[in-house]
Amino acid sequence: MVFRKSLTRELTFTALGVFVVLLAIILSTQAINLLGRAAEGQIANEAVTALIGFWALGLFPLLMILTVFVTVLVVLTRIWRDHEMAVWLSSGLSLRDWVWPVMRFTIPLALLVGIVSLYIAPWAEERSQVYAEILKRREEISAIAPGVFKESGSGSKVYFIESYGGEHGSATNIFMQDMSEGKVSSIFAKRGYITVNDDNERVLVLEDGRRYVGEPGQSNYEVGSFKRYSVVVGNNQKLASRPNNRQAQSTGTLLGSSDPGYRSELVWRLSMPLSCLVLAFLAIPLSYYNPRSGHAHNLVVALLGFFLYQNSLTLVRNWITQGKVGMASILIVHVIVLIIAVLLLKYRDRPANTVRQTLKYFLHKH
Repeated sequence: MVFRKSLTRELTFTALGVFVVLLAIILSTQAINLLGRAAEGQIANEAVTALIGFWALGLFPLLMILTVFVTVLVVLTRIWRDHEMAVWLSSGLSLRDWVWPVMRFTIPLALLVGIVSLYIAPWAEERSQVYAEILKRREEISAIAPGVFKESGSGSKVYFIESYGGEHGSATNIFMQDMSEGKVSSIFAKRGYITVNDDNERVLVLEDGRRYVGEPGQSNYEVGSFKRYSVVVGNNQKLASRPNNRQAQSTGTLLGSSDPGYRSELVWRLSMPLSCLVLAFLAIPLSYYNPRSGHAHNLVVALLGFFLYQNSLTLVRNWITQGKVGMASILIVHVIVLIIAVLLLKYRDRPANTVRQTLKYFLHKH
């Protein structure tokens, strides 16, 4: 029918716009956070893009669920506000006739949410943690930023570089202080770079500098100059082991586990596509808008319902993790919200009657 094609087209274009806006807001916030940490030398500069990508993949299911809910709500609210719904209803259509066109738009996206939440998001979480662990194990000299004093993980060394330049990414005007064995060694060099020796150790090579060695509070410092000075700053770490947290476990691992935490994670992943369908159905009656009132109270109620729904799922998920309830308990939340959606749809699809007549309509009393 004409209204189905026009509705699907409008839902598709609106969903693209909503998804892009939500993704841009969330990614910009996370990017600012990671760039700030990189400027402080907490993470390597080259790690920012990868961490943002992994983080976006992990958040994709929830972002897509919110996109579907907001899209259906906004499009149908506009149809009510512009009196198009009145035209369709006066043409013989009921509000129930809008369910299948909305579901036809939602089902492919729900399948996409299911694939991402069951397979892609756990892989992204695992790779993100492994990557972060690799960066953590690396000597902090690789994450140093120009103009920032950087302390090593052991706390025995402090590094400072003025700028990057020259060939092979070498640094210029380097300061390094080593505090070990009760002595302080301060080194100033014009140039330096990181390399790996034959023993697979990471070595900081300094060129054209001076070295001062002595005990704090004493005047018997040793002063020497050098053309080339090498310092072992750490060995190459092996690949980090697989993370043990439940978010990074594959779905196959969760299926064969009796651990309550793993079972709650499995239920949460299976609930993602189901909640996408339920929220799309709930948005149909919540989109009702009275053009005469001129107030969009339905949007506030809809967003409140969304947060209550998601928080209820999170609460039941935590109960499953603690072993208080079984896995099937999360279905109760979906069923309750679905029943509320059906009742609201039936209420909005009723003829205009008084409260008494409406109660009789619900109770099937004539």
